[in-house]
Amino acid sequence: MGQHQRYQQPRQVEEDGEDGREYSPTLVIDWGTNGFYKRTKRKLLPLLFLFSFVSCSLILVPQLFSYSETLSFLHSFQLGNDGPITDKKAGVPSSTSNEPLLCDRRAFRYDTCFMKGDIRILPASSSIINYLPYGNHNEKAPFFNEDVGLGEVEEEELQHEIIKPYTRKWETSVMNTIRDVELIVKKYQLTPRHECDVRHSVPAVVFSTGGYTGNVYHEFNDGLIPLYITTQHLKKKFVIVVAEYHSWWYTKYGDILSHLTDYPPLDLYGDSRTHCFPEAIVGLKIHDELTVNSSFMPEHESVQDFRNIMDKAYWPRIKGIIEEEEKERLALSSLSLPLSLEEEIQGPKKWKPKLVIISRNGSRSISNEAEMVKLAEEIGFQVEILKPDSSTELAKIYQVLNSSDAMIGVHGAAMTHLLFMRPGTVFIQVIPLGTDWAALTYYGEPAMKLGLKYVGYKILPQESSLYGEYDKNDAVLTDPDSVNAKGWQFTKKIYLEGQKIQLNLKRFRKRLDRTYEHTIAQRTRMHRRNSQ
Repeated sequence: MGQHQRYQQPRQVEEDGEDGREYSPTLVIDWGTNGFYKRTKRKLLPLLFLFSFVSCSLILVPQLFSYSETLSFLHSFQLGNDGPITDKKAGVPSSTSNEPLLCDRRAFRYDTCFMKGDIRILPASSSIINYLPYGNHNEKAPFFNEDVGLGEVEEEELQHEIIKPYTRKWETSVMNTIRDVELIVKKYQLTPRHECDVRHSVPAVVFSTGGYTGNVYHEFNDGLIPLYITTQHLKKKFVIVVAEYHSWWYTKYGDILSHLTDYPPLDLYGDSRTHCFPEAIVGLKIHDELTVNSSFMPEHESVQDFRNIMDKAYWPRIKGIIEEEEKERLALSSLSLPLSLEEEIQGPKKWKPKLVIISRNGSRSISNEAEMVKLAEEIGFQVEILKPDSSTELAKIYQVLNSSDAMIGVHGAAMTHLLFMRPGTVFIQVIPLGTDWAALTYYGEPAMKLGLKYVGYKILPQESSLYGEYDKNDAVLTDPDSVNAKGWQFTKKIYLEGQKIQLNLKRFRKRLDRTYEHTIAQRTRMHRRNSQ
């Protein structure tokens, strides 16, 4: 999941600086000084005042109109606040402006730029060019000789921005691995060499799947959810243009992507054609960890709406899985022996709440997992063990968790699958030593925002394998925060890669008992509602 330390700083916001001034132009008119008036003869004052007023009006009227247009765009861009801008309030560029290129770089986590005009994404290049035609205000185009062409004519570059379209702007180490995308505005008489191989009638949305892609937490947190946030106002009418494109990424998330956009993706660096767009958004917007803040969405969408999209995306495949499992069950039942007398007397089996345990191997694994499973079954749970890896089909994971009543897992990237659980169900996160803040920030708070009942089980030093490796008074056991403060490498080596867990089952049982009672109460309430 990258580095813990990069998030342990307070959430930062960037004050308006030089960039802020270009977004908030201020008009200052110096009408004169006392010295000027003293030197002016009294009888010339009315004439001079009239002359000054007319002159300033002729100069300032065009600027005032331009200022008004810019201010209107910035209002739609949500940059009108005087105070610091947080990630949540920094706006996505609006398609209501005719500005050829405008960037918002004030958010802590991301940059985003908006382009509108005659936009060309050039092949084998990291450049996106917006060409402004000549001809405005009687402007003459460069001399064009049909026999020679415009090879000798230099293009006039009006604006040039560089952006890394990845949502971890503050993290220098990973951002250094993300390629720059150049955004250029030029004025040029278009010639056949600028012709489009493919012309699109919808906007392009450009972002990178580099960085931490390959880790399921970052694939959702840094990519899919920001893509949902950034594009909801486009109503699926946009083309995703992916830098650092991975074919496996599209295979893995194609079901979800097909419910976000009606168009197939483009590989920014791998496509040999020139693609033309009327608009482009470069860079995605992020609200917080694994969530959507409805206050900043066009129609107040929330993370539950994002989850509903996953429901629709995975249902066709889940339906097929269910049908396959039913066929297998019927085939086995036809071969099984008749029910015993005891089974006939007992009748149908009593319903049991389904508890899914996300199992780990190696670091942060639960050494006495088998005993925990037995305990949960004794309490009354139907237990299912899930060991997802990079090759596990997401639809199958979704089916298991979507049908569960509770999930248990140790803090780690696999906890991202809490997004697959139904609101109202229970998520128990086992929190190893040294991971308190990260466990709550990355998964605990997002679970509560999704509507899950979150239970954080913070282990005692005696439940960690580190207890047998360090003196019981060592800071590793007594003060993990001081160890984490030494840097990411200490956190990673000691707490993430260096410990296993031996649950105190007597202590842990209290969480299981309360979870069981909650799921039974939930089911009782559901039956009552259905019977009314």
